[in-house]
Amino acid sequence: MTHIVVLGSTNMDLVTYVEKAPQRGETVTGRQFRTIPGGKGANQAIAAARAGATVSMIGAIGTDTYGTHLRSTLEHSGVETDLLRTIDGPSGTAHIVVDDEGGNAIVVIPGANGTVDHLVPGDEGLIASADTLLLQLEIPMPAVVAGARTARAHGVRTILTPAPAQPLPPELLAATDLLIANEYEAVTLTDETDTVDAATALLEKVPAVVVTLGAAGSLYLARDAEPLAVGAPQVTAVDSTGAGDTFVGALAVALGEERPIREALAWAATAAALSVQRPGASASMPYRSEIEARYSS
Repeated sequence: MTHIVVLGSTNMDLVTYVEKAPQRGETVTGRQFRTIPGGKGANQAIAAARAGATVSMIGAIGTDTYGTHLRSTLEHSGVETDLLRTIDGPSGTAHIVVDDEGGNAIVVIPGANGTVDHLVPGDEGLIASADTLLLQLEIPMPAVVAGARTARAHGVRTILTPAPAQPLPPELLAATDLLIANEYEAVTLTDETDTVDAATALLEKVPAVVVTLGAAGSLYLARDAEPLAVGAPQVTAVDSTGAGDTFVGALAVALGEERPIREALAWAATAAALSVQRPGASASMPYRSEIEARYSS
């Protein structure tokens, strides 16, 4: 089994389901409210564990009841949490509105995640033992950079999800092997308006880029290969929250298993397509048996 370490956020997702998201100054009546464990780091960890990897999580939770629930959810999903810190105070939360088309709008409050601004004893050794390190941007940038540098020093593949989109330090880009961005993130990071142009611009900064295209699949560019577009299964979306993280976690597993890139992208897209047919983020992520069954059908 491939070993994946995730350095990132854990949040409790507070999800409201509505017919149509409110505009500024507007009040609407919601249909349902759910409390679901999430956070981009935890989501990717759970997605990778369910897809068949050995996964370890580095991050922080609070001393509130959300923190207890978050740790329990990770462990129940098979994620090792020995280096998941417990910080006095609240856990991170994400306030999410999901409309009837499956779209979402999110406000993240960092909580304990905001304290993860450096590596602590044990983190470097764990990262060094991995095949792949997954990084996102919901914890302070100094820790993200430190994690990437550690991975590079030990020959560990580093996969970065630049979300929420923000300027990326040169030292982080220099230690990134694969950058996976959605269309919004890609154009925001490059000031390009065309997805292909944005991916090409990102390729000047990192060796390989994947831009996810939602229901259209993904676009892969690498310096040593021809551009590759891979489609996704056509499904009816119920909730797209966590779909990108499902894709990243599954892709990390596929690459760790040395699957050809086209197959790896299609396998990850299958996992993401399964996830959008269910509500929630971590709760919607498919298990390996489900991915394999849908991929081979």
